[in-house]
Amino acid sequence: MDIRFAAALSALVLTACATAAVEDVPVPVTYEAEGLIAGPMTGVVEALARGETSSVELTQAYLGRIAAIDDAGPKLQAVIALNPDALAQAAASDVRRARAESLGPLDGVPVLLKDNIESLDPMPTTAGSLALKDNVTGRDSPLVAGLRAEGAVILGKTNLSEWANFRSNFSMSGWSGIGGQTRNPHMLDRNPCGSSSGTGAAIAASLAAAGVGTETNGSIICPSNVNGLVGFKPTVGLVPQTYIVPISPSQDTAGPMTKTVRDAALMMNAMVAGDEDFSEHLSGAALKGVRIGVLRDAQGSNPDVLAAFETALRAMRQLGATIVDIEGQSTPPGFWADSLLVLEYEFKASLDAYLADAAPGVETRALSDVIALNLAHAEAELALFGQDLLESSDAKGPLTDETYLTALANVQRASREEGIDRLLAEFDVDVLVTPSGPIAPRIDPVNGDTWPDWAGAGYLAAVAGYPHLTVPMGEVHGIPLGVSFMGAKGTDARLLAYGHAYETATALRPEPGYLPSAEEWPEIAAAMAR
Repeated sequence: MDIRFAAALSALVLTACATAAVEDVPVPVTYEAEGLIAGPMTGVVEALARGETSSVELTQAYLGRIAAIDDAGPKLQAVIALNPDALAQAAASDVRRARAESLGPLDGVPVLLKDNIESLDPMPTTAGSLALKDNVTGRDSPLVAGLRAEGAVILGKTNLSEWANFRSNFSMSGWSGIGGQTRNPHMLDRNPCGSSSGTGAAIAASLAAAGVGTETNGSIICPSNVNGLVGFKPTVGLVPQTYIVPISPSQDTAGPMTKTVRDAALMMNAMVAGDEDFSEHLSGAALKGVRIGVLRDAQGSNPDVLAAFETALRAMRQLGATIVDIEGQSTPPGFWADSLLVLEYEFKASLDAYLADAAPGVETRALSDVIALNLAHAEAELALFGQDLLESSDAKGPLTDETYLTALANVQRASREEGIDRLLAEFDVDVLVTPSGPIAPRIDPVNGDTWPDWAGAGYLAAVAGYPHLTVPMGEVHGIPLGVSFMGAKGTDARLLAYGHAYETATALRPEPGYLPSAEEWPEIAAAMAR
């Protein structure tokens, strides 16, 4: 953050507090965003194009909001690092627009990146770990280069579940050794999910116009679901994974996390090399004539989730879709064991390769070095949970092992030919739909993540490497819920169109309430006060 801007903001806050004290007038505390930054990214794009605001004004507004509610106030801890060059990038964008030399729709738009994605800006890429605190590489991941080529302002990096939540089976989503615990802006004691927790919380709280997360299995969809956002996990390979701290080359992908589907489509246009326009087919009529397969075995058991899901399905029917119930879908024996085995093998191989090419200041050059560093800094890294997944991964052999190759073939066949592909063909449907997840539980630093009965089948799209979109479908007592659209490989633009049609008709994205807990929700508070 610009030191002069931070000082001016602090002075303004202190002056306001002093004035209130002198006049003895109570000042209500509000954390809700207002004006242009409270809305979707497309509003920011249009305002910049019309000259109604400048990139510098926008960047300053977001920096001020980060200082007010991420570093102070509710202390969301969603942003792990700020780009010291952000205001300079914004000023350069304003000069281009003044000369009618805009680079694209995103020119001057401030965005945040999950802190496992490299950018050439003077910020480390840490994956939340002390092992990478000096990992200032000076290079752009291809998706960042695409955003930069359109003139986007790289505002900073977001917190995440350390090592993208592949450190322990007993972890806390949204916690990292460098960034601490990210808070859900809708309800501060609720799980922000992970591993793209910081991006989810930051965009929901209007700390940037849009953000980028990454997913191996659920890490875009789940935090988007519980933070009330649109989250899009593209087909694996569509967004290049170069210079992103890896877990699994067969499943990893980056994707946009935004307030609307159109925002996500515009982000995809910049992040993906090529000429495909992901916004071209967005239409309120996109669900007309579409056959939707509903995975009933994946809808969960929570009555509130079921009610919201049925309301979503009714809306899709009203938009002209045909609903086809699908029951009896299950995973074959050994699926989950094989799936974990694949991740352990690929994590060791891909992380060792990444660390070997990390910045010169990084001392950990293999997974075994990371394990040793954590033991040496146990008070900072191991105070809340261990590193059992790091240790089990380090025990695995090379990717030529027959055990790995067999497990990979098993899970890809189960999720592709015998999974999504079979369901689409057998039931003659265009897309598969489920709730995106359960209602977020409380953050639990004692037991780690403790989730209720699961809703959703995002693992199918994750393991298959197929596209998956979540769109807000309302809230339960102030906690957001989403509905998922999953399709075949390469149907990314089609899924975005389906989600846009549903979103336009329902407009169910909730605004964060920054409540300390569910007990502050009016209906619950009234019922509890007996």
